[in-house]
Amino acid sequence: MAVIRLTKEFSFEAAHALEGYDGPCREIHGHSYRLFVTVKGVPERNPEHPKCGMVMDFGVLKRIVNEEIVSRFDHALVLKASEAGSELFRTLSARFGNIVTVAYQPTCENMLADFAARIAPRLPEGVALHSLRLHETATSFAEWFAGDNA
Repeated sequence: MAVIRLTKEFSFEAAHALEGYDGPCREIHGHSYRLFVTVKGVPERNPEHPKCGMVMDFGVLKRIVNEEIVSRFDHALVLKASEAGSELFRTLSARFGNIVTVAYQPTCENMLADFAARIAPRLPEGVALHSLRLHETATSFAEWFAGDNA
């Protein structure tokens, strides 16, 4: 049987600031992110299996991505954890509840690498993460491919 790729789209709203950046994105600003998650595998062949013909249940993929990404980042302010930003984090945390600190500069590119590391180990046996595409705006996106990161 052929290898098939499945893609599911997710969306979330988040703000971020790029610490030390030399352009306008150093300021806190938000995006309506669109995340496309593509997995690949061979569809179940056993006609007695309830998932016969499926690579994986879209509902399972939705649960994994919602738990690992959307529920964490939706309506969050994402900031790089740093000594320089620690006072800002304390100040904002006293007023706002969903501030996410990450160990990296929260660029679209770095977020993709983080997302891949969170999603891949949660996939069912026989299903592999093939690619991710993250749109920051309607016309700007970054992509991650497993084949480039083997």
